[in-house]
Amino acid sequence: MTKILLIRHGHVEGIEPERFRGRAPLPLTALGRAEAAAVANRMARAWKPSRVYTSPMGRAVDTAATIASACGLAAPEVCADLNDIDYGAWQFKTFAEASAENPALFSTWLATPALVRFPNGESLQDLAARAANALRLVLARHPADTIVLVSHDSLNRALLLQCLDLPVSAYWRLAQSPCCINEIDIADGKTRIQRLNETGHLDGLAA
Repeated sequence: MTKILLIRHGHVEGIEPERFRGRAPLPLTALGRAEAAAVANRMARAWKPSRVYTSPMGRAVDTAATIASACGLAAPEVCADLNDIDYGAWQFKTFAEASAENPALFSTWLATPALVRFPNGESLQDLAARAANALRLVLARHPADTIVLVSHDSLNRALLLQCLDLPVSAYWRLAQSPCCINEIDIADGKTRIQRLNETGHLDGLAA
């Protein structure tokens, strides 16, 4: 059995008010670093992962490095397919700015996200293909290991939708909080999600 511990990176600026963060180079905030330490301690106490893979974005790399250190593992391996969605021309715009610029496309994103391709950027179908690539890599390399993947809200949703056999149109049905834990077991072609968006290890951290 392969056990995947799918983690979202820690808190960054641009979550409130909400922005299309995407590929913007946003470092972890002080809260984000505290969240990374908390999820790393949870990983070290509850599981024995053998490898950590991370998105190439700095906020994910730093979260992953904290987890690897706490678990006594080698430095995380960067996996380009775990990168955040490419919002193209909308990158780092606030939702209000994007809505004012193109109200029809913004409304479509909220109502039927599977029909959107961001200007000069990706679609959810592109994102789902990358999530599948990352999943295939892990299953091929680690048929009987516990593996940590550190990624982003969008990529995590896409990967979880595949594990649940749900279409990308269900994108908004899932939530992914900073430094949440998703636990996915895959054996003999069968997938079971044991935890989804678990955040109890973050209780007591100042917002």
